[in-house]
Amino acid sequence: MAAVPGPLPPAEAEALVRALQGSELRDIGGQGWLRQHEYVEKLNMHGILSASAGQEQLLTELLVSHAKIPVLIGELISVEIWKHKIFPVLCRLQDFKPRSTFPIYVVLHHEASIINLLETVFFHKEICESAEDSILDLIDYCHRKLTLLAARSTTAPAAELPAEPLASPSSMQELQKQAEVMEFEISLKALSVLRFITDQLDSLPLSALTRMLNTHNLPCLLVELVEHCPWSCWEAGKLKKFENGTWHVVPPEDQVKMTKLDGQVWLALLNLLLSPECQRKYRFNGFNKSQLLKLRAFLTDVLIDQLPNLVEMQRFLSYLAVTDPAPPKKDLILEQLWNDDALEKPPSTHFSYTLIASKAACG
Repeated sequence: MAAVPGPLPPAEAEALVRALQGSELRDIGGQGWLRQHEYVEKLNMHGILSASAGQEQLLTELLVSHAKIPVLIGELISVEIWKHKIFPVLCRLQDFKPRSTFPIYVVLHHEASIINLLETVFFHKEICESAEDSILDLIDYCHRKLTLLAARSTTAPAAELPAEPLASPSSMQELQKQAEVMEFEISLKALSVLRFITDQLDSLPLSALTRMLNTHNLPCLLVELVEHCPWSCWEAGKLKKFENGTWHVVPPEDQVKMTKLDGQVWLALLNLLLSPECQRKYRFNGFNKSQLLKLRAFLTDVLIDQLPNLVEMQRFLSYLAVTDPAPPKKDLILEQLWNDDALEKPPSTHFSYTLIASKAACG
């Protein structure tokens, strides 16, 4: 029987963290980028094994001391841009028929590896603090993913993962299907990351609360997720829920049981709505108020028994129903806006998928 692999030795983990670097969009898929992907994959597995053993503190300290959280967030957004700007062009090219689509799959999988690593470590306050201003980019990223979740159809589950998800797909069409499945799982990871961010509201930059509450109106978006629950669906008269990377049929006696994903949404709502600072900043206008009051229908005794903190939410909503909170005080907030000019940079001369796509776009 093969031995179960353990976490990396401390010296190797530190070497991998030190080696993490940001990359240009044009370099994605190149040899140097593939080495970075290998580092992320090893650290991701190390993080999972360490967390399962309750020993993730070392990885957390390494990422903080070497200031690598902003690097990981930057990489996360770069590969997201690649997926939405470059990958669709490659899929449309009639004469693009690579011998193997596995290298493209690796690029798509890179986003999943990074968000999984961030989900593992963002539970810790010092990780959130070390993100500094890049936390705004991560909030924007999570908002985009949650918007995709809220827009999903609730009539049928996402496509099942193939038996061997890391096997090289035989065609670009199959790769597109796998990308859709990965997008769903990535969005669920982003939900967990966002909930961990809301746990640390006191440690966020001044503009982060405004970004979450008023720019993106995350409370109303979370209400949408409570209403439509994209990780749950009815199929052939049976309730199916998505947990631990797969859809499974829920026995009748467990159908009212709160899942981990349900809990993440409710905990994020608790953090955003019951914090005095959030209540001071949030716009409780007619629309927002009507959306939030929809939550009362879901706050059953069975649910509250599973998460007793929801009693405070119930009281808050009862108060909100009969009052009109004062409009938020307008604060002056200065923040640097991120300007995505990555696609305007000239592509490098070595072979890259970005080069192929940019030439195709130019005709």
